[in-house]
Amino acid sequence: MFKGKQTGKTSPQSFAPQPPHEKTLGFLVGTTPSLIYLRDGEVVLYKRNSTPIYQCRYKLEGGGWVRLSTHKASLESAIAVACDLYDEARYRQRLGLAHATQNFAHIAEVTLKELRQQIDLGKGKTAYHSYASCIEKYFLPYFADKYLEQLSHSDITEFELWRNRQMGKRPKASTLNNFSSAWNRLIATAVNKGWISERTPVPKLSGGGLKSSPRPAFSREEIDYLLAYMESWAQGGRLSVEREMRPLLRDYVEMLLYTGMRHGTEALGICWKHIEWHTDKDIRYLRIWVSGKTGGRWLIAKHRAVEALKRLHSRQNDIKHIDFEELLKTRVPHKLFRFSDGYQPPSLNGTFRRLMRDCGLEKNSEGQTRTLYSLRHTYATLELLENGTDIHTLAKQMGNSATMIERHYSKLTATMAAERLA
Repeated sequence: MFKGKQTGKTSPQSFAPQPPHEKTLGFLVGTTPSLIYLRDGEVVLYKRNSTPIYQCRYKLEGGGWVRLSTHKASLESAIAVACDLYDEARYRQRLGLAHATQNFAHIAEVTLKELRQQIDLGKGKTAYHSYASCIEKYFLPYFADKYLEQLSHSDITEFELWRNRQMGKRPKASTLNNFSSAWNRLIATAVNKGWISERTPVPKLSGGGLKSSPRPAFSREEIDYLLAYMESWAQGGRLSVEREMRPLLRDYVEMLLYTGMRHGTEALGICWKHIEWHTDKDIRYLRIWVSGKTGGRWLIAKHRAVEALKRLHSRQNDIKHIDFEELLKTRVPHKLFRFSDGYQPPSLNGTFRRLMRDCGLEKNSEGQTRTLYSLRHTYATLELLENGTDIHTLAKQMGNSATMIERHYSKLTATMAAERLA
């Protein structure tokens, strides 16, 4: 029964079939609803105010909502894409895979970003630089468009052959360890982001490699000569940057020799606030907090290190007016190894190579080229042979395990034992 005036005519809208509820069909005829339900409400299409592109969300068994873009502005196309995404996600779930995936290039970019953030915040290990290099120079060029979950052992074998050709040599064991760690970091990123399941069997890189040879050290006589040579060498240099770099390198070399710390991130990360006096049994020792490859630790510097610190202090314009003893109490946050104006060079490797050429100590008797790392090797060698420091104490000082010290310096420890037993 109709209310109101009867005209004798039937309105076409009165008996037209009404559209189904939007949860059944997904949308109302002639309208653009804010939410469009598909697959019995398991898939939802919607738009954000800022874009004409349809977004979708869908729900999987045992999980929350997954949100993705359809990259389509057409409703018909967006519906097809949303349903395809849902069907693929359910299929992957049945196989025990992550609901969504990303190609290798995307995973690598995210991993590199995380590594660089850790490095910039000072929380990253020294090895993070090596991991980033492995990803950028080798993993990305080779695997860019591939997917981790689709890789086979033959893919890894072919990559390793290609990598070795690119390097022009068979990598050493330590280099392969860096590659494996970088690879595992990529996999962990993919798992944490939900791009692969932790149950996905991603093949590992192979280990092995050439056994690393010890860095060439300096003898006691060579060290004495080097220390004397640097005293006058540090005063030279034609350019202003050389006149800053040479004395800085001299102090840097001496601090490495007097502490055994790692050059690079560990040494260059030291600030004045990390240095303090430590008194034990009425004897005052200089101790330094360093943080690097194996985390943070206190190390004890030799007494002669104070001379290098005082030279550094006297050249730094912003703190040289502070008394040296007071400086070590005030916890100044400035970097230790820097120019007079506060600038810290990113590396001293090039200047060290020039020093080695100038003083004639570039290579040892076996033709091995010496590097800044040779100073750390020299510290360990002289501690074991001259001072008779036990392996466990040396390991704590240098931030290594006792096993590693024994492995690298077993010949020296055998010599020490022979001298005590003979």
